[in-house]
Amino acid sequence: MDVEFQHISKNFGSVNALTDVSLTANSGTIHGLIGENGAGKSTLMKILTGYQSKSGGTIVINGREARLNSPKEAAVLGIGMLYQEPMDFTPLTVLENFSLGNPERNRKKLRLSLQALASRFGFHLAPDRAVELLTVGERQQIELLRLIHCKTRLLILDEPTTGISPAQKKTLFPALKHLAADGITILLVSHKLEEVATLCSEVTVLRHGSVTHHTNAPFHFPELLKAMFGSVPKQKDKEAQRETGAQILQMQNVEASSERLGLKQCTVKCAEGEIIGLAGLDGAGQSTFLRLAAGLTIPDRGSVILFGKELPKNIKACLQSQRQQTSFIPADRLEEALFADISLTDHFNLKEKQHSFLGIRNNNRVQTEKAITTFSIKGEPDYAAGDLSGGNQQRLLLALLDPESRLVLLENPTRGLDIRSGQWVWDYLRNKLSPQTTILFSSPELDEILHFSDRILVFHNGLIVLDRAVTDTSHAAIAAAMTGMTE
Repeated sequence: MDVEFQHISKNFGSVNALTDVSLTANSGTIHGLIGENGAGKSTLMKILTGYQSKSGGTIVINGREARLNSPKEAAVLGIGMLYQEPMDFTPLTVLENFSLGNPERNRKKLRLSLQALASRFGFHLAPDRAVELLTVGERQQIELLRLIHCKTRLLILDEPTTGISPAQKKTLFPALKHLAADGITILLVSHKLEEVATLCSEVTVLRHGSVTHHTNAPFHFPELLKAMFGSVPKQKDKEAQRETGAQILQMQNVEASSERLGLKQCTVKCAEGEIIGLAGLDGAGQSTFLRLAAGLTIPDRGSVILFGKELPKNIKACLQSQRQQTSFIPADRLEEALFADISLTDHFNLKEKQHSFLGIRNNNRVQTEKAITTFSIKGEPDYAAGDLSGGNQQRLLLALLDPESRLVLLENPTRGLDIRSGQWVWDYLRNKLSPQTTILFSSPELDEILHFSDRILVFHNGLIVLDRAVTDTSHAAIAAAMTGMTE
């Protein structure tokens, strides 16, 4: 399927999200679309999938103008998109979500198709497992398999590798190339230039809603970075390890049922001021660990001691006992952290913990405007959170985070963020919060863990198999421990 964007524009009130965007993606190719967070990539793709209307311009598919007024019209034409935030139904099972939009109604045939596709891509998905029990990465996997099974001819991938392991990438990349060889057109939206170079035959760069560069492979990274940001971002040197103080968090022989494997025999201590990175394959126990520390999960056995007091074995009491001093930002921003359909101002209203919005609305609009400026959020106070790009949603969450928190828990804090936005997040965490704040974060990116952590916990099959200072370990040792190969 050939697709051509001709002079596309999109306005949100007085804000120009896209201006005179033109590009062509040909059948059987993988075309990269890159740019900093908020550059207009997701807006352009939402127009192509019928979720948003364009303000001007024309979309031509296979030589004919296409009118895409709804996602259904786009799907009929064979257009499908894997979104950065999973578009699924969490109460349903894996198989039920896989079946959506497919005319086949024979559950046995659907089950066999799911298992065959999952095996082909190296994904491990139990058909009868509830989606609400899965990680963000596993939910993305279901949606990708569903789109392929529905015979999508134009496949849009929005940051498709943010939730999968390096081993799964090695299986996924050849499969995507095979799909392109079969005639499927793939539009790859990504901030990872190494992946773009591996997969794409050509790349278009967006900046501030306009095309700033287009080139064919092989790619010159400094040239792409300059087109994305105006200059080449410089990697900051690793900062010195911070001084540590009293014990903030302790887990003693903790066992908990969650994720694929939960957590087993967990005994660990985390001190004031530490920055601790949690590494492991998707679902190995990191998410359960963070949710135990946040009071969102209760252990089946053992004790979680926070600020010197054991957390009660009751969710409500547990949350009340630690909510004043702990902040948690999950990976799934719209499912667990933000309300997609309410404004930025109303998010600050909710933060005030008052019963009426009316009396504090004007004050919080001023607070919202200040946060937009301070955190460089590309949006307006009346914007719905769901209309922000992934990077701007992350900035909003940091703006809502209580800066007085003694323990900050982060699940993949730079998921889907470009280089400069990721650096900004860590500048804020390290330099704007108190140096006594304890930060625990998970990430699938080992380079991020090595660069920003003082200490690393590696999880495998629900166990902490490595607990070591960054200075005493290596990328190779961590990668080996993630697969169960420890010294």
